[in-house]
Amino acid sequence: MSSKTVEAWHALVKSKDPKELDKILSDEVVFYSPVVHTPQEGKDITTLYLTAALYVFVNETFHYVREVVSGNNAVLEFETEIDGVKINGVDMMSWNEKGEIISFKVMLRPLKAINLIHKMMGEMLEKVK
Repeated sequence: MSSKTVEAWHALVKSKDPKELDKILSDEVVFYSPVVHTPQEGKDITTLYLTAALYVFVNETFHYVREVVSGNNAVLEFETEIDGVKINGVDMMSWNEKGEIISFKVMLRPLKAINLIHKMMGEMLEKVK
């Protein structure tokens, strides 16, 4: 089972084109980071985080290994390797009746990966701002 929103997300990840985020994010989207304590509310801040994530996570080793779609929700499990650290995580998303993402949550393991991503995302966010 798939959805147009999930298909659009996969196309965006493949293209690494952050401009495509404008087409699939709701203005009211909420982003839940694995390294930031509070939810990040709104399209602008979510775009900032997901743009940085495209550059940090998506390399030649990045791939989705499992996908579960039910109604307006999806869980996409991914694997990647960065600086010799094998990372396993999930992207969890929900979308509205227009197909716009209203919630995006990222979870990661192991702890070594979280620490690495925290450092790299901080550096990338400074460049993107």
